[in-house]
Amino acid sequence: MFATKFLKKDKFDSYDDYIQNGAPIVPDHFNFSYDVIDVLAREEPTKVALLWTDDSGEKKEFTFRELSRMSNSVANFLTSRGMTRGDTVLLFMRRRWEYWILMLAMHKIGVIPIPSTNQLKAEDIEYRIEQAESKAIIAFDDGHIINEIKSAIGDRDVQLISNVEVAESIDTMPDTIERVMNENTDTMVIYFTSGTTDMPKMVAHNFIYPLGHINTAVFWQRLHDGDVHFTLSESGWAKCSWGKMYGQWLAGATVFVFDFAGIATAHDLLHAMADNHVTSFCAPPTVYKMLIHADFTRYDLSALAKADVAGEALNPEVFERFYNSTNIKLHEGFGQTETCVMMFTNQWIEPKPGSMGMPAAGWDVQLLDEGGRPVPAGTVGEICVSLKNGRPVGLFQGYHKNEKLTSKVFRDGFYHTGDVAYRDNDGYYWFVGRNDDLIKTSGYRVSPFEVESVLLEHPAVREVAVTGVPDPSRGMAVKATIVLNKYFQGTDVLVRQLQDHVRARTASYKYPRIIEFVDSLPMTISGKIRRALIRTLDSAKGTLIEPVKNVIGLGKDDDKEKDK
Repeated sequence: MFATKFLKKDKFDSYDDYIQNGAPIVPDHFNFSYDVIDVLAREEPTKVALLWTDDSGEKKEFTFRELSRMSNSVANFLTSRGMTRGDTVLLFMRRRWEYWILMLAMHKIGVIPIPSTNQLKAEDIEYRIEQAESKAIIAFDDGHIINEIKSAIGDRDVQLISNVEVAESIDTMPDTIERVMNENTDTMVIYFTSGTTDMPKMVAHNFIYPLGHINTAVFWQRLHDGDVHFTLSESGWAKCSWGKMYGQWLAGATVFVFDFAGIATAHDLLHAMADNHVTSFCAPPTVYKMLIHADFTRYDLSALAKADVAGEALNPEVFERFYNSTNIKLHEGFGQTETCVMMFTNQWIEPKPGSMGMPAAGWDVQLLDEGGRPVPAGTVGEICVSLKNGRPVGLFQGYHKNEKLTSKVFRDGFYHTGDVAYRDNDGYYWFVGRNDDLIKTSGYRVSPFEVESVLLEHPAVREVAVTGVPDPSRGMAVKATIVLNKYFQGTDVLVRQLQDHVRARTASYKYPRIIEFVDSLPMTISGKIRRALIRTLDSAKGTLIEPVKNVIGLGKDDDKEKDK
């Protein structure tokens, strides 16, 4: 595979061998488009790099030679429209095939793409234009996004270019280009964070970022020549870079893209995997929660051999049910928009359902307490990355135009993720949650994820979010907001059954003293539960807490344990 050009060894025989020798080697002036795609276009010109289809049945295949040629033409087109090195351009391309050509073209001339989701509204787009000082917007009209963009642009001097113009330029513009040199530290791409706890931030990645995804594709997703890999993400999210471009092509895999409007059903996804002989699949836990309710026997998934999960912590119940349906063990990975994969379960590590595995090569991960001291096994600490030997390949440069926030996360020789976890005696890491999500009740610390995992084992529970609500005697009380499965009713009897279910399976102080049944949970547009919004809504309602307390009969605190 092409990735071995950037590794010390061709093969690794153990996790320890991988940790010692698996970090990428970075050449000077590295540019993914020139040094990977253009080289592959010469070495393997007819190999299919991109297999694209949409929900209307249209299909397209692109070889590495075609990607190289087309990206040259589009680069010349962008230059003709006045775009130069360092300019920022917002992309709203859903999963259109032109997205991949655009990204490669922009890398070649140093224009900075800002991939964005088509689900944004005018005010979201206006915020991004102002923050990034974008010179242009390139978009696919999916029925609403063009109107939202036009409203956001207003009278600003911002070009609006359609995907149709991009596609036409492939046939009309010259397909050769002179290499534009870049420094490794130059900004290559910017992603806005999903904004689960604050306004979206601009995450700036440099030109060596693609090499960080050797860890993602080769060692976590375990891809190699001949694989057809399907990551579900829309192009507007960093997970697209994780699973649909850089690392996968370095690993020699074909990237499969299924472009669809709206929300894809379990049938849509499974049919696409079967019809296109997908060998490897990656999606967030919310997708697997949907898939486990499907009848897998209706689809020929004989090609599928590997499946991975990231985005939020994986509930063990989902792991077991997917394994029972497919005989495939989900390999969990952990990272952020600010990073590539930092921890994962790889080929040398047996998955533990719910664990995010162990650190990736080149990433010195440490769990620190509030005083910056390492914590022992079994104790919760913040996930931090030591920078004493330099920044790992794939860690972001900083928050674009926000030195104050950058300094907040890069301090005392560490990158502070803001996520907390603990490490077991076998060296596996277990996600606990965001610092802001931890619930402190009567002196105990409760992980929302742990309580959610237990509740998901109950047949009545389809989805759940656990949060804390103010309580005069405990400081915070544990609350579960639950979406029920079909045929279950949110009665007082079920409330007590769910509480007993949690009490029987974990420490008594963790059971939800407040339970609310809802039709749906608030989600970010990337599919993550918005626990912060649930907390805000509960505070605003005020009247919710007392009636629910009366229903479930809160009594004296009968907790017997402390979470040290």
